[in-house]
Amino acid sequence: MQSPIIRNAGYDGFIVTFGDRLGEGANRAALAFRDALEQAGLDGLEETSTSLVSAYLRFDPLTIDHDDMRARLEALLKSRDWEGVALPHGRRLWRVPAAFDPEVAPHLDDAAELAGFDSRDEAVRSICGQPVRVQTIGFAPGMPYLGQLPECWDIPRRTTLTDNVPAAAICVAIRQLVLFPNMTPTGWRHIGQTRLKLFRPQAEEPFILRPGDEILFVPVSLSELDGYKDDPDGGAVAEALE
Repeated sequence: MQSPIIRNAGYDGFIVTFGDRLGEGANRAALAFRDALEQAGLDGLEETSTSLVSAYLRFDPLTIDHDDMRARLEALLKSRDWEGVALPHGRRLWRVPAAFDPEVAPHLDDAAELAGFDSRDEAVRSICGQPVRVQTIGFAPGMPYLGQLPECWDIPRRTTLTDNVPAAAICVAIRQLVLFPNMTPTGWRHIGQTRLKLFRPQAEEPFILRPGDEILFVPVSLSELDGYKDDPDGGAVAEALE
């Protein structure tokens, strides 16, 4: 596709799309463009959010009309190369303890074989070898899509559903990891477990992770992970990236 593309989203919204498939540049652009919208102080801007490769905004049409808002979006888009800009300020690096024992990683061997690794330990080293970005939050409250993993992890979802994976499970498919905020059925492969509570409805910020944050999984034993069961952060610690 020729990008970026501006599409109408009802009478009071726009979606700006930076690619027709997930990639580093398109995700970076979506995150940076949303941040620029927030910083621009546009009259009538009501709400913004991002998906994997797009930014959404909703505005008050009684404050600014549709054509004027579109013109301002077009001017902002032309102001820089969005795939080459720096990621927004305020991001954090989370170091998250994770167990990969067979009891809490029932599909790890299968995933490792599909990805071309000789052992589960080699697969774990790949998963934990570098931080993965929170590319978007979606599907369930506070649920992060994390990536991208190396190309060898471009493995499909399972052909059958797992009835349930537990809250804070690490699952993998199509070069991405997801952490589930609650028990749910899924076709993604369950390859590890954390104790990080992702959705905290009574908190001022209900979603503990934000798009643009990064996660570095730290391998621990299952017994060590169980020691964090009463800690809503599951032993995770965060530090500012910028």
